Amino acid sequence: MGTTQLEAAPEPKYWHLKTVLSDALDSEFAVGEILPNERDLAARFGVARATLRQALEQLELEGRLQRRRGVGTTVAPPRVGVAVNSTDQDWPGASGDAWQAVDCTPDVPPAAVAAMLGTAPEETVHVLRRTRVSHGQPVAAELLYVPSASVPDLTAIDAPSGAARARAVLRELQRFGLDGQDRAVELGSARAEDARELDRLPGAPVLVVTTRYFSDGDTAAVSMATYRADTCRLTFGDTPGVEIHHTPQSRAC
Repeated sequence: MGTTQLEAAPEPKYWHLKTVLSDALDSEFAVGEILPNERDLAARFGVARATLRQALEQLELEGRLQRRRGVGTTVAPPRVGVAVNSTDQDWPGASGDAWQAVDCTPDVPPAAVAAMLGTAPEETVHVLRRTRVSHGQPVAAELLYVPSASVPDLTAIDAPSGAARARAVLRELQRFGLDGQDRAVELGSARAEDARELDRLPGAPVLVVTTRYFSDGDTAAVSMATYRADTCRLTFGDTPGVEIHHTPQSRAC
């Protein structure tokens, strides 16, 4: 491949480079193929390595590239369409829920979560860890915060710890009427624990979906679900199942 110099462009150089690199990914590289190292890529396109890194980071954010431990930067497969919810009338753990319970421990929630729950600053709540897998790969990790007041009949004898206790908390939630829920989505960076569960590097871009569940006029539970931004295309509403998008155009959020 010959050296390609970038022409002068009104947009930032890294943004123009991103477009050039995206075209190269479509025409010259296959899914899973490892990109040349930064020095070679910077020389090919006649840019500084700092500019190249900005363009690569943007392409990773858009789901075109993946950074893999011990491998390098590879061309990402098409994003998987993940249905965030099919109905606003179901508690977590209801029939058809795609999440798998992993663990449940008592802990003090972050201040922002405690404020949403209306719990005291040092009050412990049930913290459930759940994971979601789609097409054989981990796509999301969740922390579900449930105050004791929301599951007053839960007993340690029936479910002392681990996944069994998480399922017991979810069963107890089903006993109450769900008034509704609201959601917020924001871009974030993977924490170390989330990165391990999602097979990503710490700090990798993620989509954080915060859901509040309401019962009898109060917030009964709060979910903080972290989705892989490089592979997930979130869908909302009554979208059945999971879609896979094959065209480059469908990779954008």
